[in-house]
Amino acid sequence: MTDVAARSTTRPERPAGEAARLVVARGLFAGPLPEVPEDLYAEVLRGRAERGRRHLRVAADSHVGTNTYFGRFPASYWQRWTTAREVRFEARIRGAGRVLLRASDTNGVPRTLAVHDAGTDEVRLSAPLDRYLDGGGLWVEVVTADDELLVHDARWTVAAPATDRGTSVVVCTHNRADDCVATLRALTAEPDVVGLLDAVVVVDQGTDRIDTRDGFADVAERLGGRFQYLPQPNLGGSGGFTRGLYEVVEHGGRPDVDVLFMDDDIRCEPEVVVRLAAFGRCVAHPTIVGAQMLNLLHPTQVLAGAEYARLEDLSNGHVVPGAVGESDVTAFFPDGTKNVQDRRVDAGYTGWWSCLIPAELVRRAGYPLPLFFQWDDVEYCYRARAHGVATVTLPGAGVWHADFPWKDWDDWHRYFNLRNAMITSALHSPFPARHVAAVLGDLLARYLLAMNYGLAATLIRAVDDFLAGPAVLDDGGVAAVAAVRGLRAGHGETVAHPITDAPGMGPTDMEIVRRGPEPTRTHAVMAKRAVQQLLGRTPFHAGLVGAGEADWWHVSLFDRVAVTDAGQGGVRVRRRDPAVLRSLGREGARVLWRLAREGSAAAERWRAAAPALTAADNWRRLFGV
Repeated sequence: MTDVAARSTTRPERPAGEAARLVVARGLFAGPLPEVPEDLYAEVLRGRAERGRRHLRVAADSHVGTNTYFGRFPASYWQRWTTAREVRFEARIRGAGRVLLRASDTNGVPRTLAVHDAGTDEVRLSAPLDRYLDGGGLWVEVVTADDELLVHDARWTVAAPATDRGTSVVVCTHNRADDCVATLRALTAEPDVVGLLDAVVVVDQGTDRIDTRDGFADVAERLGGRFQYLPQPNLGGSGGFTRGLYEVVEHGGRPDVDVLFMDDDIRCEPEVVVRLAAFGRCVAHPTIVGAQMLNLLHPTQVLAGAEYARLEDLSNGHVVPGAVGESDVTAFFPDGTKNVQDRRVDAGYTGWWSCLIPAELVRRAGYPLPLFFQWDDVEYCYRARAHGVATVTLPGAGVWHADFPWKDWDDWHRYFNLRNAMITSALHSPFPARHVAAVLGDLLARYLLAMNYGLAATLIRAVDDFLAGPAVLDDGGVAAVAAVRGLRAGHGETVAHPITDAPGMGPTDMEIVRRGPEPTRTHAVMAKRAVQQLLGRTPFHAGLVGAGEADWWHVSLFDRVAVTDAGQGGVRVRRRDPAVLRSLGREGARVLWRLAREGSAAAERWRAAAPALTAADNWRRLFGV
């Protein structure tokens, strides 16, 4: 079978006189690597089947469907956002059996649109994009009786738009040389994907450079003159991605171009290029088009079908109502329907793990803010909306990224998360200063009671720097990294240790102590825990608390406690320190009082400075070009 699929690279010929077609998704039946579950691409509903990357062999008396994460065509999104009015499933077949074109509605109820009985070696099944505005998708099913049926060289196509657009990929990396080369090799492994790209720009901001790796030369050879490698000092994710965006928009030579940001440490599904690039070519208006994130450690879980931020609460990562959220997309609901994104939802923003940005947006709204990293993607999407450019997170276009729940919150990154959330809120919300101060005050109390003293100090520094105003971004965030790391170094609980070498915690000091229920009277319990900590009346002398149970109301019950790191590699030892609690409490009260009184004026300064901060001239200064 494999040799047949390998020879099946010739596309079905168009009938004479037919208009050009654009491939908007390839029919894939297995992932790019063996560890990717095949059920994300095609599911065996009855009998047996051989699922290959570009072929599907369905045994006799079997039934296979592609109502799966990567197997579906997101008809609702194509009807809502693009100029396409019809889509066609095309494939070559050999053997005996039946191919059905199936569709769903907003509620996931299936129906059959067209049927092809084997007899010719080509399948063409078309569907108008006219009944999917609120939701629904398309997929195919293959049913056999007495003989097997081979399906290969499958694809979904639409009429090619009159205007062509280019697509260039930008990868930003920092001391992840092996991961980055692996991503680039996956990206360039399939020639029909490489053929879609105008350029691949890699911005290397690390000291462990990727051009020292053996695979680098292989990637450069595959791409030839389309490959651009740009080492530069570390300006964070926003600086790295913006450098690539700048090079493509300012020097790429094509005005109509989409720039596809891609993280360096993802497990790359090259199909994401095909689907995002095609969608970007067909949208009715310039649009940010994002891929969904699947969890690397749990590869059938989608983080969110679409996300939004609550800007006035300084929080992001909220799943849009009706969207798939942190769940297994190969699973079924009790009513028998599949956990797929049938209902169309609108995104507030989309992450930059794989995200298509049209050059027109840069000309309208400027470049990203020099935030170093964290919230840069959120801010740019909300700014885009203010300039008439929507954000779409496209189902079925996905890459695998490190699971967020396995990343520890108590890190120097939290400074940028907090500071940049305030900046984004100042730019794109009314920024109610007293409410924002109350939100941060609640966080500060939780950090202090949980003996996260370094994290509390990080929050205080973030608020101070927000109030200092736009000048803190003059260097793109470089000085802030060193300052926050130095600040946190003075707090021992910020350092992770092997559990067998936790300082001051012997084997008998680390018995697991389970968490109780969440308190219903939060402020009363906070006051009680504060008194217990200040007076040394905590119920537990020592213990160990798992990462999933390390809530403030539980950790605050200890004199000293080892808390498992979210990544499960070690523990952080937190110790009750009334003097530090008082000192940080006073400092926090001071800065939050300032925020409540001066926050509105600070927000106005940020709004006034935004055009200059996002201008090409500012970025040229930071890049030194």
